[in-house]
Amino acid sequence: MRKPIVAVTQSLPSKVEAELEQLFQTRFNRSKTPLSTKEILKHSEGADVLVPTITDDLDYSVIVKLPTSVRLIANFGAGVDHIDCSAAEKRGIAISNTPGVLTEDTADLAFAFLLSLPRRLIEGERLTRMGRWSGWEPTFMLGTSFYGKNLGIIGMGRIGQAVARRAAGFGVKVHYHNRNRLERSIEEKLDAEWWSSLDDMLGEIDFLTVHCPLSNETKNLLNLERLSRLRPHVVVVNTARGGIIDEEALADLIEAGKLAGAGLDVYENEPKIHSKLLQLDNVLTLPHLGSATHEARNAMGRRVIENIIAFAKGQPLPDGLRNGKDF
Repeated sequence: MRKPIVAVTQSLPSKVEAELEQLFQTRFNRSKTPLSTKEILKHSEGADVLVPTITDDLDYSVIVKLPTSVRLIANFGAGVDHIDCSAAEKRGIAISNTPGVLTEDTADLAFAFLLSLPRRLIEGERLTRMGRWSGWEPTFMLGTSFYGKNLGIIGMGRIGQAVARRAAGFGVKVHYHNRNRLERSIEEKLDAEWWSSLDDMLGEIDFLTVHCPLSNETKNLLNLERLSRLRPHVVVVNTARGGIIDEEALADLIEAGKLAGAGLDVYENEPKIHSKLLQLDNVLTLPHLGSATHEARNAMGRRVIENIIAFAKGQPLPDGLRNGKDF
């Protein structure tokens, strides 16, 4: 059987690239610069499989112009909000992603935000590095305890549940809003309380972390009105997608002292970050590091390869999607 021709849009971990090259007829983008739309289309000519990443915008205008040879988009990443899945399905192009393998690392990062921001660790580190610390004082740089508080989670999928498991060790009560309620056995195991109304939940929590996918329903889910329901001591964390939060509203509320701070790994117009957020000492901004571990990125590559192998054999895709949702 002919080896599938695979077009990869960005540089991947060396171990992943080596396996792709061994198993398939693979074309790589060896530069560190993302391909333009025109370059993606040219790169895909004659290819059976396109391997994009979450920064490649495969909207309707791109999907309809993809070469007819492309029958699978094997996304290197869990989110597929950058792909017009409906347009792909109409063209008979299958889509797969890499769920599960980045769950624990992303949850770790979210929890790092939740622990560091209330205790003002970033502010303290900056101060000591600048040589501005004059010694211990009883009222100096007081933060907020995390232990025993109420944690709100938006999106209780794999990552949301992983965060909830970590919270148990800190005596934190978990509150969550999800489109569908979890099974009672899972709720009991996580000691988690479901709120059908997001608006009602927001007024009862001390910390908020976002783990839902970006869609038409969740775009600007946390707008000015909803963010204003949070109490002034609340810290907001987002390791999901930037478009879920209105960044300008978030920055304005933090600047006005109506929110305690934010930890952000994703942004509305990535890689651009709202200038107001960068000016606030109680906002920690990271360059989309949620899955940035050797273990996670290599595992993501393995999932991409497994889906291509299944595609080549005419078998069901292990991580196939329909209309942007897991089968």
